[in-house]
Amino acid sequence: MKHVAPVLLLLLLGCSSTDENTQVNVPGGGTVGPGGLGVAQPGQQWAMSDAGSSSEIGKNRPKMSAAAAGPYNQGMTAFVAGDLAKAKQFFQQAIQADAKAYQAHYSLGVVQERLREEAALNSYKQAFTIIPDYEPAIVAYALMNARKGRTSDADAFLSQKRGALPKSAALLAAHAEVKSLAKDTGNAQKLASEALKINPDYKPAMVVIARDHYRARRIDLALYALQAILDGFEPVNENPPRDKENAEALLLRALIYREQGNRAGAMDQFQKAVARRPDLVEARVSLATMLLEAGNADQAFPLVEGALRFDSTHLPAHLVLGDVYRLQSKYAEAKQRFDYVLSKDASLPQVHYNLGLLYLFAPSIQGLTPLQQVDAATASLKKYQDLRPKDQTDDSEELLNRAKLKRGELEAAQTAAKPVAPTPPPPPPGGAAPATPPAGQPATPPKK
Repeated sequence: MKHVAPVLLLLLLGCSSTDENTQVNVPGGGTVGPGGLGVAQPGQQWAMSDAGSSSEIGKNRPKMSAAAAGPYNQGMTAFVAGDLAKAKQFFQQAIQADAKAYQAHYSLGVVQERLREEAALNSYKQAFTIIPDYEPAIVAYALMNARKGRTSDADAFLSQKRGALPKSAALLAAHAEVKSLAKDTGNAQKLASEALKINPDYKPAMVVIARDHYRARRIDLALYALQAILDGFEPVNENPPRDKENAEALLLRALIYREQGNRAGAMDQFQKAVARRPDLVEARVSLATMLLEAGNADQAFPLVEGALRFDSTHLPAHLVLGDVYRLQSKYAEAKQRFDYVLSKDASLPQVHYNLGLLYLFAPSIQGLTPLQQVDAATASLKKYQDLRPKDQTDDSEELLNRAKLKRGELEAAQTAAKPVAPTPPPPPPGGAAPATPPAGQPATPPKK
């Protein structure tokens, strides 16, 4: 499960013109622009609701002070614009103004988690320490641990919290997700069903059921669950969709459609997911990748730029951006993206494939001779073949043959360009060649 909890509350805020024009530095060098982030729609949520998941949760919570509300709302606006550094500063200012502003602690944790900061766990903990039944922070704390591979810690934590909050559908659904991540599909389905018994309309539990079916490769059951969420069943007036704009459900169905070869359906669902949740990095990168595959680099560009604003170290996004740059003939920028990925994870097959394409087809790469460039292409493509799944078929062998032909052409051109030594004169007829005269003497003696 990717990020499920960005900023809480209903987002009624648009982006200021300043935020829309902000350039954001990305790791490895370079900057990205706004990336077509869109504007938050009235009533739009980019997170789980701030309301309790049952009638017994979330009563009589304190109101955030006016001094904290100003910077908090500025932090929300910065987050919508994808300016995480500025959002972090504003949320910290809100906490300084009101240490009990539990929403600001939670929202700070969301930003810190996207910035890969372990301090996010402490921010989440601060929020549910102030408000013990504050479900968004409890869920985020557990799922961050689970996503980092600490599923046993998340399991024990949620068991404890569920003991204190037995009527929380949110904690049951989160526990189901943790079980699913641990490949305990039986308990995952059981816990999600229990969440729906407490709150039959709790959408995150429905999504967990579909996602667990998908992880367990029960694709038909996953699609059935997604149909209930997104489409409903005939007659629709009696069985309406439970949440037809649920971004995570749209993303999941897009992934399934792509696996099944339904490119048009996948792109449609990815587009809807991005429109509903512009911060959903996986949907943005997946859609950008499909656009690249169709040759639409210019359309892919704003999508992947936006993805990097919400997750600046996302390696697949850097790979896609590098390939966009390559197709736009920005070869230095492309190499910068690929080199960054290589420095972070050289075991990724795709980065070697992309570098092979760059070296093979770019007219020139700074610091490399044409022969060095084609040799670099060959080395990158062979490395890709070593790392890719053994049963995978692709065009890498064809590319290697092209590199071999190109090297032959370059060697032939070099040979042709070398100056030709003059041919010595033929020996005189009937005998050996005349002796070479001493220096300064004429070759033929003068006639008397």
